Amino acid sequence: MAEEEKALWYVVHTYSGYENKVKSNLEMAVVNNGFQDVIQEVRIPVEEVVEVKNGKRRTVQRKLYPGYVMVKMIRTNEAWYLVRNTRGVTGFVGPGSDPIPLADNEIDMINTVRQPTSIDIAIGDEVKVLSGSLENFTVKVVDIDTVNQKIKAQVVMFGREQIVDLDYDQVVRVE
Repeated sequence: MAEEEKALWYVVHTYSGYENKVKSNLEMAVVNNGFQDVIQEVRIPVEEVVEVKNGKRRTVQRKLYPGYVMVKMIRTNEAWYLVRNTRGVTGFVGPGSDPIPLADNEIDMINTVRQPTSIDIAIGDEVKVLSGSLENFTVKVVDIDTVNQKIKAQVVMFGREQIVDLDYDQVVRVE
């Protein structure tokens, strides 16, 4: 290798839904061609998301950037050609045929761990309370707090409307 460069992160655009296939094809091509020194890592940024459906929590992985794969490599003509001609790759992110590496702050942003939570309940939905002092009550959702994983709900007790705070796992949507 004539040029002594530092490996940088580049973004590769892929066909939608082919990210895992591109990653495995590229890793196999790197090994087969002996490019482990030049193409050092292939990554699909994912995040762990807690979903609550029907009162049950489960953790799933979601792609942060669907249609994109990150490649840490030393930019050489051979490496560029190998990545560009991997099945499922449509090109590098950058103007024309000139790939632009990610900046350090962009890499830090991608590597930051996030724990958002999604729930199959929307504002205005009626939900049944599964536990607590309001167990078996049907309440109406008025606000959703994804950070604290709580909902505010409106309940009618003794002829008066009250607002109560409930955890995501305390409620299930009424079908």
